Amino acid sequence: MRKQAGSRGSVALMAGTMLWLAGCANHADFVEMRDHVATVSKSQDQDQKRLDSLQRRLESLERMKDSESTRQKLDPKFEELSARVQKLEGRLAKSEETFGSPVMPKVEPSQSDPARPSKPQKPVSAADMQTMMPGVPTITPTSAFNLAYNDYLNGKYDLAVTGFQRFVKDFPGTSLTPNAYYWLGEASYQQKDYVRAMQSFEYLSAEYPGNEKVPAALFKSGLAAGETGDLAKSKKNLKRVIEEFPASDEAKLAKNKLAEIR
Repeated sequence: MRKQAGSRGSVALMAGTMLWLAGCANHADFVEMRDHVATVSKSQDQDQKRLDSLQRRLESLERMKDSESTRQKLDPKFEELSARVQKLEGRLAKSEETFGSPVMPKVEPSQSDPARPSKPQKPVSAADMQTMMPGVPTITPTSAFNLAYNDYLNGKYDLAVTGFQRFVKDFPGTSLTPNAYYWLGEASYQQKDYVRAMQSFEYLSAEYPGNEKVPAALFKSGLAAGETGDLAKSKKNLKRVIEEFPASDEAKLAKNKLAEIR
């Protein structure tokens, strides 16, 4: 669905910074470090692809759970997918935390400069990196998104709202930003804050019209409008789903909801 450029970028940036800080380390140390970074980055990509697939399935089930007739049938599968998503998120977070606090290799004196004294390098922490490079964020977009999304899955909607609001402020231009607006709307909807939910869903639909979340955002915006008593707006958004995305799962749900409103 999306390539996690933020995660790989943080790894590459960290590796490059370590090379700069330890310019006199022997070549073998850095060859080994480079190979390790490549292996971990590949593993992160594979885990992220599996996480994306599970999240898409989970989101589909989440939307279908709005229908009472399917709730009991879907609950076991929903819980199973939630557990698998959280497990993968944990693996990704642990991997990123490892690169957040790297330990520098011991620097030996250069053979070309025998008079230079040997001075072992101390470990470089994330706080040290922030001091040396204040423009570099201490958390990746993937980690920030997953923390907020995990709060949503665990029913901590207040924390999820705060997390997604912070995400769209700190990372306004990433591939995860549209998703963050969608889940901000979902978390607000669960809190019965239907006005804020509509604002998030409508912003996503207007600013990211080609995004795959738009059908779901329009459908949930229609539901939120209905909850506020604005039936005209509810019908308008539900009809948009049917007309603009006739082949989507949300179009079927929108038809059923329109039939109930009439």
